[in-house]
This record gives sequence, structure tokens and C-alpha cells, in this order.
Amino acid sequence: MIGLLRRPAFETPCTVTVEQSAEAFHAHVKLAGDVRLGPGDRVTIAGDDIAVPFGTSFVLDRTARVEPAGPLLRLWIKLTAHLELGELYEVSFTTGRMS
Repeated sequence: MIGLLRRPAFETPCTVTVEQSAEAFHAHVKLAGDVRLGPGDRVTIAGDDIAVPFGTSFVLDRTARVEPAGPLLRLWIKLTAHLELGELYEVSFTTGRMS
């Protein structure tokens, strides 16, 4: 049953890019090699927390632990994602003003 939920985890090198400035505020992780991620996969980056002072950016080499989802978990994630997406459609527009 565990094989249907999760596949064996593996580690891979990665590059972490973090920037905090007036122009940008982001953190990106690029996994080495041809690692394809899908619904339900988990990625955990090893190492200490990264604190970026305002106006600076960092590029760090770290190790990532990837836990791929199994087929059953992947299917469950896809199904529930469609249901949650439907909640976004529950919006109405009125021609008049709401009181």
C-alpha cells in the first residue's frame, strides 16, 4: 500500500536563488539533472534557514530530498485539485450595488 502512496525518496543537488529587494521578492529552487516533479511530490531542501537582508540576493548550492508521490496519491491530488478549483468559480457579478 505504501508504494501506491509514495515512491522511494532520493537526494539530488540543487541551486537555491533568493532575492529580497524593491524590484523582486522571490525564492527559486532548481534541481540538478532531469528531475520531473508532479502532483503530490514533496521536495525538502537541506541546510540552515536562509535569511536575506533587504536589498540583497543569494545563490546557494544545497541538497534536495525528493519524495515522489505514488499513483494513488497522485490521482487523489489531481481529483481534489479540480474540486478546489471549482470553488474559485463561485463568484457572481451584479449590475447593481450591494447594500
